[in-house]
Amino acid sequence: MTSNAPWPQHDPSGGHGSGQQPAWPRQDLPQQTNPTWMGQVRPDHYHAAPASNYAAAVNTMMPPAAVRSRSGAGVIGLVGGGGFLAFASLFLVLPYLVGNTGVTGFVIGFIASLIPLSAVLLAVYIIDRWEPEPKRLLLFAFVWGAAVSISVTLLLQPVFALAAAAPPVGMDYTTFAVTVQAPVVEEFAKSLGLLLLLVLARKHFDGPVDGVVFAFTIAGGFAFTENILYFGRAIAESATPGTDLAMVFFLRGVMSPFAHAIFTGTTGLILGFAARRWHPGLSVVAFVVGLVPAMLLHSMWNSMGQDFLVQYIVVQVPIFLVAVVVIVLLRVAESRLTRQRLLEYAAAGWFTPREVEMLATAGGRRSGVRWAKQFGRGPQMKAFQRSATRLAFIRQRILSGRDVRAHQLDEHRQLAEIVARRDAVLR
Repeated sequence: MTSNAPWPQHDPSGGHGSGQQPAWPRQDLPQQTNPTWMGQVRPDHYHAAPASNYAAAVNTMMPPAAVRSRSGAGVIGLVGGGGFLAFASLFLVLPYLVGNTGVTGFVIGFIASLIPLSAVLLAVYIIDRWEPEPKRLLLFAFVWGAAVSISVTLLLQPVFALAAAAPPVGMDYTTFAVTVQAPVVEEFAKSLGLLLLLVLARKHFDGPVDGVVFAFTIAGGFAFTENILYFGRAIAESATPGTDLAMVFFLRGVMSPFAHAIFTGTTGLILGFAARRWHPGLSVVAFVVGLVPAMLLHSMWNSMGQDFLVQYIVVQVPIFLVAVVVIVLLRVAESRLTRQRLLEYAAAGWFTPREVEMLATAGGRRSGVRWAKQFGRGPQMKAFQRSATRLAFIRQRILSGRDVRAHQLDEHRQLAEIVARRDAVLR
């Protein structure tokens, strides 16, 4: 296969492993270390990537399944505890939903809610494609949003109402509940899951993109359950259920499927930046700070009244467009950071510059997969690309000073996996 391939066979030294100088000036690397505002590295944390020893890597490498680091106790506890809380929450959430919607309303609401949920999960998939998060953590995020955060909301709302005593002067209780109580309680309940992910699964919470992915997943789960309530109640409490359901579905499923995602996404974004400078105290501060814009955006949305359409066009649509631009910028920054970290491994002999372009750019990835598919190696190429991305982010954790020794062990294992993945493509 390799003799006819346009992709050159791997040179373990990257063209300069025997002591030759790399193709780009080595003295430029420190200036290129921080190619983006994401993942800034202090000079005292920076050091060169480990030198390539291709033969040793081949002799010591483990099968891909064994190379991956085992789940930490925090992740296991998080997933197990999240599953237990979700199961327990069902005994509160399900009776509440069925009691407000009836069985028929619940079933129809459940089915209708799958449509806006699909839009949110598709967005999560697109955002998360570059460096996919572990499925078990995405599942935790979803069940936290769909069950646990709903349960927390139901438990905290009466407590909040009692603590608030009375609405501010000039505000009736209904307005207070919609514009103050709901945003505060719901955003706290959703974002608590984000804080747990950051503290207990920080190895997989690398930065703002991860924060947005987890936040969107939690918010998607929350909106899914909330939509069941709204859609089902439109059927159970209306004399014209078809018309009312269509109206509510248009407002929540068509005009605003990403509303909760954008609210909670601001908290995830801020927690993601805090993850770049890991410290338990900073995480709590970021959690509190991140709740502020989420609550404000949520309150603004709930405050829209008779001039809903005007405010939607003038305020909410621009907010949505800003969110899209921010996500695109995050993806671009993530790609640039990946490329720079892989260039540093290339300088140490692990990749050729041509491989880096194939692994760290969107166009290069597509071209690499198309080329590999000609030889029936498409899945192997995708696995090689994913492994390279994980390696780049492991190095970023090392350079940021986060659990350096543990991540250096991950780096060693990931480099061995890179060798195995490349061989699987080129064999």
